[in-house]
Amino acid sequence: MLNPKNNETQNEILLAALSLFVRKGYFNTSLTEIALAAQLSQTQEIFLYFESKQQLAAELHATIMDSLSISIDEIRRRNKKASEQLHSLVDLLFKLTDEAPEALRFLFEINVHEFLPADTKPYLQTPVVNKMLKMIQLGINNGEIRSLAPMLIYSYFFGIINTTLKLMLNGTLDKKTESYQSQVWLVAWNAIAKK
Repeated sequence: MLNPKNNETQNEILLAALSLFVRKGYFNTSLTEIALAAQLSQTQEIFLYFESKQQLAAELHATIMDSLSISIDEIRRRNKKASEQLHSLVDLLFKLTDEAPEALRFLFEINVHEFLPADTKPYLQTPVVNKMLKMIQLGINNGEIRSLAPMLIYSYFFGIINTTLKLMLNGTLDKKTESYQSQVWLVAWNAIAKK
């Protein structure tokens, strides 16, 4: 989920910061710890890529959100029906729970608005959520999804999905993701499907 345009050192710093922010929290992580985890010889090397810890965290957040946004665009291109789009998105989120758990934990568990710049949009106003709402609106328009406010449908559907992902990420649900994925999809889809 890192930016291929970044150089290797920059990506190493972002990965080190991600791991530490998720494990220790933003405020309990120092630039020195990030430098050590990224195997830099000096903490000052971070400043060749990021002007501050806040800017590093903002870049990390933007990178994760951009990657998710690009994946959603691809899902929307490949699938015509809302049910197919949402199912593919659920598949992606469950896959990320296995393959990039720290990125999801960063999004789900850390209150990024405590340290991101004040002009950072709230999550529900991001392009990622807007694209999810477009999937939902498509389903409403095509008669697949109940005719309710798209944000209400979003809260029903993704409330179930996101809560399950959080329970898996924190170890409360301790089986492999595929043990839950189909059940969770059915429950979430049945909560919004037009009967």
